[in-house]
Amino acid sequence: MDEGAMMPDVTVTGADGTPVRLRDLPTPTIVYFYPKDDTSGCTREAQDFTALSEDFAAAGAGLMGVSKDSPESHGKFAAKYALGVTLGSDTDGSVCDAFGVWGEKSMYGRTYFGIERATFLFDAAGTLAKTWRKVRVPGHAAAVLEAVKAL
Repeated sequence: MDEGAMMPDVTVTGADGTPVRLRDLPTPTIVYFYPKDDTSGCTREAQDFTALSEDFAAAGAGLMGVSKDSPESHGKFAAKYALGVTLGSDTDGSVCDAFGVWGEKSMYGRTYFGIERATFLFDAAGTLAKTWRKVRVPGHAAAVLEAVKAL
C-alpha cells in the first residue's frame, strides 16, 4: 500500500468478538501490524502505544493493533499487560493481505511466512498519509504521535 491510497474497507474482530470496521475508527487513524501476542517486541510496542494512548486520544486519533492471533489471545494479552490499545484479530489474513504486510521472513537462517511489523497513518479523509515498514520498536510510538500532530 502506497501513501496517497485510501484505507481498505476491511473488518477485524475485536478482543470481545465483535467486528470492527477500520473505516469506522476515529480519524486520523493509526493501524499497526505486529507478529504475535505476548512476545517481547510486540509487548513492548503495545505498551509504548498504551503509554501514549491519552495523547493519541487528545489528538482525536483512532488506534488499532492487528495480528493474526485469536480474539481470545488478544483479550488475555491485553489483560496481562493492562494494555490501553484496541487489538484486532485477522485470523483469515484478509486484512494483512489488503495492507500488504504478510510475506516471507527469515530469522536465524529459517525462512517462514509472517506479519511484517508495520504502521499506517490515515488522515481525516481516509488517505494514507504515512507508512512505517520494518518497524524498530524503540521510539516508534512517539514518532507516530508526532506524525499525527503534524497532520
